[in-house]
Amino acid sequence: MSDESKLQYFPISFFAMVMGLGGLTLAWEKGESVLGIDFPLHALLAFASLAVFALLALAYGTKIVCFRDAVLQELRHPVKLNFFPAFSISLVLLATTQLHYMPGLAHILWVCGASLHLMFTLYVMSVWIHHEHFEINHINPAWFIPVVGNVIVPIAGTQLGYTELSWFFFSIGTVFWIVLMTIIFYRVLFHAPLPAKLMPTFFILIAPPAVSSIAYVKLAGEVDAFARLLYYTGLFLTLLLATQYRRFIKLQFFLSWWAYSFPLAAITVASFLFAEQTGSRGLQLIATALLVVVTALITLLLTKTVLAAMSGKICRPEE
Repeated sequence: MSDESKLQYFPISFFAMVMGLGGLTLAWEKGESVLGIDFPLHALLAFASLAVFALLALAYGTKIVCFRDAVLQELRHPVKLNFFPAFSISLVLLATTQLHYMPGLAHILWVCGASLHLMFTLYVMSVWIHHEHFEINHINPAWFIPVVGNVIVPIAGTQLGYTELSWFFFSIGTVFWIVLMTIIFYRVLFHAPLPAKLMPTFFILIAPPAVSSIAYVKLAGEVDAFARLLYYTGLFLTLLLATQYRRFIKLQFFLSWWAYSFPLAAITVASFLFAEQTGSRGLQLIATALLVVVTALITLLLTKTVLAAMSGKICRPEE
């Protein structure tokens, strides 16, 4: 297959890689602070995430110019549609990672990312409301990305001075998390199991309460009862999925494996934040263990992604 034809099948879900790397950057930034680590690994990760985003954006931008119909097909696809907001979330995460290094760039990235994500949210929800082809089996945890992804915006938004706007985004993501969580559990309990390719998206269930707990603490300025409710819900879901590890380790590698990365990074950041705020030694140990796990996991994901790309197993027509 030629490089040009591979570009035609370059998936929008590739931006989940930037989400994972951005999440790992923030996990190490918080971990270094809480654990007193002097080596600034998070700085290296921050610029690596920015570089990966630039390469992916260039590739997908070229696809938009050269293969417009293929992009439109993804926009109409009941599953792939939900990964387009991964692009805007990547911008917001990159803004968060660059706050202390390039605040001017961070501000621009945040404004662009937040604005674009709101447009994606409105578009995707409009498609959901006026659809003619969705079925219950189409829904999976990736549907959280367009709407619930709004809760990521306040993490940097509060530090940039956009307090009320941050509450706006937080409200959207938190309320619709509850709505979509109900639908997804109904689909999982009473309909056919998720196909193997989408099984890793179960980890996306961790992200909404984990990120919401971080955003809420940023907005409220303290760890109160509601913050604890959000965080411990995320921690429970992490434990629940950890008990299912045998099902996940048997899966063949798909690009969807990147769905493991950002949620685990998010609960790691939340754990360090709550350990810092509460002084809990137990939470600090949990956070440290999670940091080791998510670092090893993303190293594995990067290795498998490179090997899959070299062997032609990605960027090809679906079977």
